[in-house]
Formats: sequence, structure tokens, C-alpha cells
Amino acid sequence: MPTVNFVNEKKQIEVPAGANLRVEAMKAGIKLYGGLNGVGAGLNEVFNCHGLGHCGTCRVKITKGMENASPMSMMEKVTFKFNPLGPAMFAYIGNEDTMRLACCTRVEGDMTVETKPPMNLTGENFFS
Repeated sequence: MPTVNFVNEKKQIEVPAGANLRVEAMKAGIKLYGGLNGVGAGLNEVFNCHGLGHCGTCRVKITKGMENASPMSMMEKVTFKFNPLGPAMFAYIGNEDTMRLACCTRVEGDMTVETKPPMNLTGENFFS
């Protein structure tokens, strides 16, 4: 069974191969919804798309084992690139190779995940 290591929570869980990252994280008590750099996290736990992939609040950064994640879905690509109302678009800038939506990611092998990555609105990659 694949192992998912959650860096911020210092927690490691075993999941069945092909399991949905959001579902397994929530089962383990991992809070995925961070709000806009921490503001509104409680609201996002209630007012999210519940795994449909269009709100972007369950964004995670896979720091190790990206090859063990399912390919990026079309809904994920649209949310990251064309949804200016969602927080995922701004967190994605500069993290294109590591950012995923937990609700759209299937775990196929071991990975290390950083939950609630912040948006970087003033970083060097924002205006590029």
C-alpha cells in the first residue's frame, strides 16, 4: 500500500493504490482547506466544491513522488489556469510542476505532500 507523508501535519498514512487523496486525507483528520493564506479556512471547510475540482481550495503541493500521482485532469487544468475567483490559480504560479488539487489526485505510490500551500502574489514568478 502506498504511503502519503503530510509534511505540515507530521503525519504519515497508508492508502490503497488508486485512492483519492482528498478522501484519504479527510479520513485521517488532515485539514486541507486553508483559505486565502489562512483567512477563511473555516468557511472553506463548509463552502467548497466537495471534490468536484472547481473551487481550488484543496490545493496541495506534492514535493516528492509526483510520478506516483494520477495525471492532471482537465478540470484541474481549467481551475489552475482560468479560474480567477479561486485561490488555486494564484498559488499555482511558480509551482506548476508540483501543485495539484487533492480532490482530483489518485495516489498510485508513495508521495510527500504539503497541505495549504500559500499564494505568492508578490513573488518573482507572479508577473512572468
